[in-house]
Amino acid sequence: MPATAQPRKVVAVVGATAAGKTGLSLDLAERLGGEVVNTDAMQLYRGMDVGTAKLPVAERRGIPHHLLDTLEVGDGASVAEFQGWARETIAAIRGRGRTPVLVGGSALYTRAVLDRFEFPGTDESLRRELEEELAEVGPAALHQRLERLDPEAAGRILVENGRRVVRALEVIALTGRPYGASLPQLEYADPATVQVGVDIDRPTLDARIEARVREMFEQGLVEEVDRLLGEGLAEARTASRAIGYREVAAYLRGELTLAAAREQTVVATRRFARRQDAWFRKDPRIVWVRHDDPERLEQAVAAAQG
Repeated sequence: MPATAQPRKVVAVVGATAAGKTGLSLDLAERLGGEVVNTDAMQLYRGMDVGTAKLPVAERRGIPHHLLDTLEVGDGASVAEFQGWARETIAAIRGRGRTPVLVGGSALYTRAVLDRFEFPGTDESLRRELEEELAEVGPAALHQRLERLDPEAAGRILVENGRRVVRALEVIALTGRPYGASLPQLEYADPATVQVGVDIDRPTLDARIEARVREMFEQGLVEEVDRLLGEGLAEARTASRAIGYREVAAYLRGELTLAAAREQTVVATRRFARRQDAWFRKDPRIVWVRHDDPERLEQAVAAAQG
């Protein structure tokens, strides 16, 4: 790329799970001369394929994909680490004169990459103390404490997401400020950034989620989880929290019927999708396109090139 050329824009496709982000990201990458960068926390893990709806290599249209299958299930991954990996990947793609197209359902990961976000420090002894308490009393008790200290943060973090509850309590203790004060601000790290949101109505999304979960179970989610449990999934700090995996693990332990595991996966996914949508709707910078609009690609391209 000539020294005087402007770097390609960073394009992020955002929205709720099952809304149709993957297809649009591939279309955009083809049109813009781009490469796809995964921003889904669970798709980082090798072997977590069926339950994360990871796109098979044969369906990637020959487009390079980055930050997929980079970790083993037992590995931990923080948002701060991901920010570094993703920004390095984006810089390399732009250095080749190509367009980075980010796609994935982890809203905080996406914002941490796109926006100005300096991570608060950590205190190992405090973190260890909170994690020991989490193991002893469970996530609900710590979530109740977070609700007393920072109701807004508690409202954004699922009760069962013990790791994020611990991090929020740690940040509050270290900074003396609400956890939300440490979250990324609505200011792009690079002004040449565009977000395209996939807009979908709730009834259609709910039906899509139910169909997707059914397909996952038919395509071997139980077998995938059983294999990953043998690789340390149950002890994993991050991967074990993935929706679908924790429900199937409970089934394999005899705690749920298969039907109940499937239904709980549907319910948890719908709840997660609502939280995703609520998070993204608060960002006025996003250009929304309807999932079923025949002109959605043209609208997205116009936003990316505008």
